[in-house]
Amino acid sequence: MLIQALTPADKSPLLALARRIADAGCNLSESRVSTIGTEVSLMLLASGAWDALAKLETALTKLARDESLRLVHYRTGQRGNSAQLPYLVEVVAADRPGIVARIVEFFAQHEISVEQLNSTRYRAMQTGAEMFQAQFTIGIPADIHIAALRDDFLELCDGMNLDAIMDPVKF
Repeated sequence: MLIQALTPADKSPLLALARRIADAGCNLSESRVSTIGTEVSLMLLASGAWDALAKLETALTKLARDESLRLVHYRTGQRGNSAQLPYLVEVVAADRPGIVARIVEFFAQHEISVEQLNSTRYRAMQTGAEMFQAQFTIGIPADIHIAALRDDFLELCDGMNLDAIMDPVKF
C-alpha cells in the first residue's frame, strides 16, 4: 500500500504512520521523507497480508481526519525486477529555468527512468550568484551502451553550461 502524507514540518506524522503500519501487522518496505519549505512530505510503502492491509486502511482513514494532514493511500502492485543499472547523476550550474526539464527530457528520450530527484537553489558563498544543484538516481536499461550514453549526456551538459557527473551508484 502506498501512503503519501503532506503536513507542516512541525507536525510530522512519521511516528504516527510508522506506529499504525506496525500495529496493523504490516511492514514498512520503503520510505522517503523530505522537508521542502515549511512542509514535510512522506511517501511510505507498506506491505502485508490482505487482512493487515485492510486494518491499516481503516487506521489511515481515521488519521486522515486531522485537518493539518493531507493523506492519500491506495493499494499498489509490486515493482517488477527489470534489469536496470542504478546510476547517480549530479548537476551544478548557475540557476535558470528549464534545467530539470531538459535533463528529464534527455533521459526520457533514452527510455531511462528517473528513480529519485533532489534539487535545490542556493547562493554561492564567494560570488553571491544564484546556483542550482540536483542529484538524480536513474535506472539505465542493461542493453544501453553506458560510455556512449555518458558522452551524449555530458555533451548536452556542456552545451547548457552545466557541471555534471554520471557514476554508478555505490551501495
